[in-house]
Amino acid sequence: MTPSSGGTAPPPDGRFDAAVRRYLRDRPLATVVALGEGLDTGFWRVDNGQLRWLTVEEPATAALRRMLLPDGPRWRTLTGRPAGPHWPAAVTRPALGVLVLAFGPPPASDALHDLCALCARRLPGATLLLDAPLRRRGVAGGRSRRASLFPPATAPALTEFRF
Repeated sequence: MTPSSGGTAPPPDGRFDAAVRRYLRDRPLATVVALGEGLDTGFWRVDNGQLRWLTVEEPATAALRRMLLPDGPRWRTLTGRPAGPHWPAAVTRPALGVLVLAFGPPPASDALHDLCALCARRLPGATLLLDAPLRRRGVAGGRSRRASLFPPATAPALTEFRF
């Protein structure tokens, strides 16, 4: 999520769309929560006629999104911080499945920890997909180095957490 836009659209390679479709095969009535998707139209690309879609945006982006993509019976835009504590209350059918999508660069470790804790506490059973690989510190010859746990963001894989 970028500070200037309130979010970034998913990458154009279709990784998120494919992941959402796979998730919906087993949970067709699931709720998809898109954190900071900007003006992306993911709902219309993956709609199976049954899913629910929530987009969480900072105030300025939410207002623009509502103007250009008005809320409908199964999709709506929520105003708030994508990592904020209020949006999980809008998920009214968590037992039917919840897929949370976080677009853009990975949040700082504290923000990622907070987002994971929020999902685990408020949406047990949910799945979180991140658009970027996570890295961990490794040690080589006594020196710290960055070691990738996941393929680069240009690869077909997304980082996934299940709660």
